Amino acid sequence: MKNLKYYIVALCLAGGILFSSCNDDFLQQDPIQELAEGSFLKNEGDLPLFLNQVYDDYIVGHQNGWAYSRVAPFYDVQGSPIIYKDLFSDNMVKTGNTSSRLNESYIVPQSGANEGWSWSSLRKINYFLRNYRMAESSVTSPDELNKWAAEAYFFKAWDYYEKVVIFGEVPWYVTDLNVDSEELYAPRTPRAELMDSVLWSINYAVDNIKEGGNPDGRINRDMANFLKARICLFEGTFRKYHTELGLESSANKFLQECVTACEEIIASGHYELYNAGTDPYWKMFSFQKTPGADGNREAILARVYDGDKLGHATQRYFDQNNGGAGGRYSKGATRGLIDEYLCIDGRPIYTGGSEGNYVKNPHFLGYDGLWAELENRDPRLRQTVARPGEFQTISPAGAGDMNVEKYGVNYPAIAYNYARANGSTVTGYLFCKHWVCDFDEYNAVTNGTQTAVMFRYGEVLLMLAEAKAELGTFTQEDADRTINKLRERAGFDFNTYPNSKLNVSNLPDDPRLDRIYAEKLDYPVSPLIREIRRERRVEMVLEGQRYEDLMRWKAGKLLTVPLRGMKFTSEKQAMYDGSHEAATTPATWTAKKATIGKEVWVDGDGFLIAYPRDSRITDGTLPWSDKRYYWPIPFDQLTLNKNLTQSPGWEDIER
Repeated sequence: MKNLKYYIVALCLAGGILFSSCNDDFLQQDPIQELAEGSFLKNEGDLPLFLNQVYDDYIVGHQNGWAYSRVAPFYDVQGSPIIYKDLFSDNMVKTGNTSSRLNESYIVPQSGANEGWSWSSLRKINYFLRNYRMAESSVTSPDELNKWAAEAYFFKAWDYYEKVVIFGEVPWYVTDLNVDSEELYAPRTPRAELMDSVLWSINYAVDNIKEGGNPDGRINRDMANFLKARICLFEGTFRKYHTELGLESSANKFLQECVTACEEIIASGHYELYNAGTDPYWKMFSFQKTPGADGNREAILARVYDGDKLGHATQRYFDQNNGGAGGRYSKGATRGLIDEYLCIDGRPIYTGGSEGNYVKNPHFLGYDGLWAELENRDPRLRQTVARPGEFQTISPAGAGDMNVEKYGVNYPAIAYNYARANGSTVTGYLFCKHWVCDFDEYNAVTNGTQTAVMFRYGEVLLMLAEAKAELGTFTQEDADRTINKLRERAGFDFNTYPNSKLNVSNLPDDPRLDRIYAEKLDYPVSPLIREIRRERRVEMVLEGQRYEDLMRWKAGKLLTVPLRGMKFTSEKQAMYDGSHEAATTPATWTAKKATIGKEVWVDGDGFLIAYPRDSRITDGTLPWSDKRYYWPIPFDQLTLNKNLTQSPGWEDIER
């Protein structure tokens, strides 16, 4: 139960957000797994103590300590899964070569605990569900224990959801297993049956966790509804687009359950989009207290850190890598992500024509010059990717303030494979989302306190919009209370540009994105679905959802769109010629050397190529095969359990 004493979950109420740590007395007990069978769970007070073990298994936040563990195995990345899971997508690239799971050098693993095939947390949950009724004698009514069972079913649903995303079908276990349990040799449970069990579990949680949540900052009904919505949106769209499953007829059941969960969260009145001060979208991800103390009523579930007994080093290395110092992931946004942002008038960068002869939106300034493409765009773009002269480009690592007169401009480093001593954005597009301008946070190292928001109200609005659009019930009223609320918070000027609101009867043309969808997907995408998917991509970037979105939409081939960075124009080549690597006086600009063919490679149009030296990637284009919609079961599990079958597409791969 390490770190649980300092683990805090947001408990959101109508009048604000209440935070509380777990009761200290509970934590003086011995670890549950060391207790003899039947010697515990005999009093109601034992039940939350037992469940405390699993909180840290699922609500990871930004991790803790050095914050560099691999916590999401099948994404094959380390560090905060909120931030870094997007490295396993088309939103972000890193220095050096890419993951074996992206360049198709991945092989079936011999063993599986680190590959997603792990059952220890689920065993704790099933043990609890088998034994929690032993505490009936300590309560006046057996029904009083339902709230604790509901909490266990919440985590059980979450566990299976993650496994379904990875493997598609896995065995459904109703009880904890021992070495001699026959169920150890169970086959995969068919998806329809498996997901009905997951849906039953999360519905039990929703129905039996009291409104407003349980005491001591525990899982509450709103969190359960959020998880239900995310599960059901995934499953509903997966069934709709993965027609090879033959489950299309049941897709709407899950989509409607998603709508129901989202509507209940909205109707609770507990939440609203954070919209205080300037740049509220950026600010929301830079908080360091608790959502309640920060006035952040958008947070539904957050992990917070006190910086004393629990902290993390995420911010130090996020800042260093972007700013040109050492360690961890160096990363940059892709041009594909940048291109998806609308212009300030609510229309795409290209409004007509065809490839090679597109009609530019007058507000789109193109790629020439110095980062002109970042001007006149959806306000979320500048709050996600820093324009040179803003955010950390005018705040040296650890400086704690933004001051161009004092520090000058530090242009993004772009070399493809800097050593650990020098970070790089790789692409020239510097992420500022999740960046905290705070001297103390930077120097706290492993005692950092940056809040990790895992479930937020903005995603509820996106899930509702998408589910209703997929059901064919999305109206202008729905647009105004979901997508347009997000755009309003972002900073779109609806008065100057009325069409920057999403209008279901006047959806914009986007020949660039429509061409990509037509080439890469095996089904048509309506303008409405296209716009909702766009909204989700730009609103949720660097929140760990993009890869799962591509998988559920059966859109893995979008990963084969060539990965590019900024255009390395003649003006930029002069900036990066090596004569500006160090500032000679305060307030001068700096840019680390980058030479074509040595530190960077460009395509025929002059755009930086991602992963230029990866031998399995040609011209920045990732390979794709449909077997990657599911990942393989490790060989040792197939040996131990002869009733398991290998994932589709991986069957003929030998040891």
